Amino acid sequence: MGWTVEAARLAGMERQALRDAVLRYNVEEVAGLFDRPKGHRAEWLTDAEQAALAAALFKGPAPAVDGVCTWTCEALAVWIAAKFGKTFHPHSVGRTLRRLGLSRQKARPVHPKTESKAQERFKKGGFAAP
Repeated sequence: MGWTVEAARLAGMERQALRDAVLRYNVEEVAGLFDRPKGHRAEWLTDAEQAALAAALFKGPAPAVDGVCTWTCEALAVWIAAKFGKTFHPHSVGRTLRRLGLSRQKARPVHPKTESKAQERFKKGGFAAP
């Protein structure tokens, strides 16, 4: 057994890893020595569900139906549970939004009665009466 320990040391790997590589080489030849892709957990939401989530975000919540006036990660977690029957932690909702290329940040609210002319006057250095 001493030669396997020495061979593993020279190859810069553990003895067990060298043994596994030798077994793969015996079965698959050189192709067995290449790295294999690692398995990843499948997405929790399907592509259709992700599209529905994005559409709901762009549309905005309906306060009478959804019970909220703005989407937060917590509110989206509740919406996902009601819509798809899947439980999400709010942090997971944030990660899902980032994967979709969306931000969890809300836009700054704009008052419906804002006057663009008054804002321009204020930006130009004064707030004189019109």
